Amino acid sequence: MNLLLDTHIFLWSLLEPSRLTTRVAAELENPDNHLWISPLTSWEVLVLADKGRVSLDPTAAEWLRKVFRTVPFKEAPLTHEIALHSRSVSLTHEDPVDRFLAATAIVHESTLVTADERLLRARGISTLPNK
Repeated sequence: MNLLLDTHIFLWSLLEPSRLTTRVAAELENPDNHLWISPLTSWEVLVLADKGRVSLDPTAAEWLRKVFRTVPFKEAPLTHEIALHSRSVSLTHEDPVDRFLAATAIVHESTLVTADERLLRARGISTLPNK
């Protein structure tokens, strides 16, 4: 299964694995699953670090580079098709990162792993809830 990790799931899997449910942790560890990360997740991690909401050593950028060198995440490329889908995805809010993540899951036929209730309620998106 292709699993697209929401930003908080990405961070929790590496920094606070106890926040993951047993099911989500098992799916992330399952060697038959492919773990995908959007470039927007990297951007969001950098923003969170700039705001002081997450502390990563030595810097957020270096931490991300090390993670991507050592953990077998696949990069979910942003495409024009994703941009087009981002405006038609069924969400009750306008958060652009959520819209792009949902559209990425649709276009790349992935399951979005998230604890975000707004994304879990979205129609037309395959999700794996962390709850």
